[in-house]
Amino acid sequence: MPTGTRRWSAEVTRKSDALDLRDKVFTQDDPRRIARSLKRSAERSRRRKASAYRSAISMLTFYINRAGRNLPAERRETLEAAKRSLRRLFHRSRSAPQERAKVSSKA
Repeated sequence: MPTGTRRWSAEVTRKSDALDLRDKVFTQDDPRRIARSLKRSAERSRRRKASAYRSAISMLTFYINRAGRNLPAERRETLEAAKRSLRRLFHRSRSAPQERAKVSSKA
């Protein structure tokens, strides 16, 4: 397999069609800085198709999933904390979709 095709996910992180990310945003140690940077990028983007929140959380989740088992536990916790910070910045709660599903199934 050619080397260029093996790193497609790294290319997506660097040159996303939806977000213009700051260099090395995912390598920062402060989860709040990561979240703020993603929020800023998502809100400024004019090319995204989904909401700013969905674009930002999707990019962060993509990065975590791309790293897979190679991501050290400490780094994964920092990125998961960045997800929680991102939810707070967008005034979202993790359980909101689950609660809506429970309410609609009771009706």
